[in-house]
Amino acid sequence: MIDLKTTLNIAIRSLKINKMRSALTSLGIIIGVCAVIVMLAVGTGSREKIAKDMESMGSNLLMIRSASAKSGGVRMGMGTRPTLTLKDAEAIESKARGVLAIAPYSAEAKQLTFGNQNWSTTVGGTTAPYLFIRNYEIESGRNFIPEDIKNNTKVTILGQTVATELFGDMDPINKTIRIGGIPFKVVGLLKTKGQSGMGHDQDDLVFIPITTAQKKVFGTAFPGTVSMISVKAQDDEIIETTQSDIEEILKYRHHIGKTQDNDFEIRNLAQMQETIKSSARTMSLFLFVIAFVSLLVGGIGIMNIMLVSVTERTKEIGIRMAIGAKARDIRIQFLIESFLLSIFGGIIGVLLGCVISGIIGLIGAMQVSVSAFSILLSLGFSGIVGVGFGYYPAYKASLLNPIDALRYE
Repeated sequence: MIDLKTTLNIAIRSLKINKMRSALTSLGIIIGVCAVIVMLAVGTGSREKIAKDMESMGSNLLMIRSASAKSGGVRMGMGTRPTLTLKDAEAIESKARGVLAIAPYSAEAKQLTFGNQNWSTTVGGTTAPYLFIRNYEIESGRNFIPEDIKNNTKVTILGQTVATELFGDMDPINKTIRIGGIPFKVVGLLKTKGQSGMGHDQDDLVFIPITTAQKKVFGTAFPGTVSMISVKAQDDEIIETTQSDIEEILKYRHHIGKTQDNDFEIRNLAQMQETIKSSARTMSLFLFVIAFVSLLVGGIGIMNIMLVSVTERTKEIGIRMAIGAKARDIRIQFLIESFLLSIFGGIIGVLLGCVISGIIGLIGAMQVSVSAFSILLSLGFSGIVGVGFGYYPAYKASLLNPIDALRYE
């Protein structure tokens, strides 16, 4: 029967005798585990950041934009040729399948003033469903009501950044600000959304009724037109059908023939989001593979050092066998040594990886997230690597002939 306690004590004593060698042997595992922790933290943090950005953007979205105008044969970009109208939005809402919510939208940069404070921001003309479609929530006050759209009411909803710049700590609800010199009553304040994935401040904007924007603020040369129509589909299974219906409806309304180019563009953000998520998963896997290779290199280092140790301790092995130690006792002793080297290196690597991940997060280089899963995975791998790469040296030691080992110089 194997005396595990005695074998463990012998293994620990052997490691203590060669402290520097033990430390250097563990170094490869320390670096490998540290790399696993940091890489997984970066990958997990990136996925969480992308998920947050996707959530703030909204899900199952279709963005319909006006076509590109041409000047001297040069295409000016999407939205430069106003072709979409409020009537288009109404037609889509009533006829397209799978529409959960729809909102027209037009925006311009305007100067806002309140007392002696002023701020330049994006003014978006839209309707109440837009906030739901783009995952904006009301913190205080209210959303637009049908009367605001019908009567071209001069009311506005503020983002947090605008509210802070104009009002400081003052409650903006029911206060009057001027947008491009026109007085507007603040009826709503949005909850904070923070920055988008592109670094855009999603709280630096205000909303006003789309009809008010068209008739009193923007002064468009094309009355009734909008730059974009946002559509939220009921779910991701029907979004393709919704997109197809919208295209047919707009072609019919805009009198576009089968051979003619569309004067609008439909962007399926659900497809874009899935592509981004897939890229994030691929990057996370790539980072993990790099870290895993580092761990394997550390395991190879353990195996090499243990093989050297077997050679150097041949006489010791012979003495143990001569006084009654079995081959399995020798094998288990070396496996324990290898495992201890690996697991101690793994613990140090985890601590170092957590520190480095924390530093990366503090300096704001990127979002990181160290999970319990990554820690357990790293320690588990380090233990497996220790046993796996330590088995051959242990097996080789157990095969030594006691007489030959005692004669070894």
